[in-house]
Amino acid sequence: MTPLPPRYWRLAHGRSLDLAPGLLMGIVNVTPDSFSDGGRLQGTDAAVTHALRLAADGAHILDIGGESTKPGAVEISDAEEQDRVLPVIEKLVKETEAAISIDTYRASTARLAIAAGAHIINDVHGAQREPAIADVAAETGAGLCLMHTGRGREKLKDVIADQFHFLNHSLEIARAAGVADEAIVLDPGFGFAKDAEENMELMARFAELRDFGLPLIAGTSRKRFIGAMTGVEEASRRDPGTAATTVYLRPRGADIFRVHDVAINRDALAVANAMIALEHRLRKEQEA
Repeated sequence: MTPLPPRYWRLAHGRSLDLAPGLLMGIVNVTPDSFSDGGRLQGTDAAVTHALRLAADGAHILDIGGESTKPGAVEISDAEEQDRVLPVIEKLVKETEAAISIDTYRASTARLAIAAGAHIINDVHGAQREPAIADVAAETGAGLCLMHTGRGREKLKDVIADQFHFLNHSLEIARAAGVADEAIVLDPGFGFAKDAEENMELMARFAELRDFGLPLIAGTSRKRFIGAMTGVEEASRRDPGTAATTVYLRPRGADIFRVHDVAINRDALAVANAMIALEHRLRKEQEA
């Protein structure tokens, strides 16, 4: 396969990741109520064991979350979130070379997580709930994932117009705080206040998000709209459908895939990359 030119994402603690081949972000929910695996990983040891399994399967990033983001989930306190995630991060940084991401919108949790060794802040509110989280990213040099959400606000009718409306504001916050573009990736927020038709249109028009000029995350894993397309009701059985979205979104510009099942999506990404490389080679040969 023809290698793609390197593109680096700058992270905390002097780390960086080459985005060119595509990255897999393994989901580690240290929660009792997440939509597909709530309760499975309660406790530090269970979460660490699962995270190391994801790394062995090929995860480049481990995304540690202590509060469920499913619709209607009960909010927890800063202290409870930190009690769940910090011991996991502290152990993982000693046991794996995978980059560690903290899935939080709280500036206080983000700061403590980076101090514990995490490299990335993944904010499902796009720095708009607690803008101080952007200050933490700037001060620590952490990678910053800014996610789009439609929750708690009036959305624009056009799905892509709403992406630019929301995420441009997130970028204003991040850049004003001093976060460099080399540290930022964007997540269109599949499933966050989007019905099945909106999610499918967002997939079909994903390439339009390249106009941001920043790396893009695809977080489709086990989402309800995949069940709507496949007829699979049980979230934990939606991994084949998720892998299909990985193959579909990779050539449309997705750089990072946030997934529950790393192994199946590793293979899906390899297929997509092989086809991209072949198409690139064939175009060059035709132009010669």
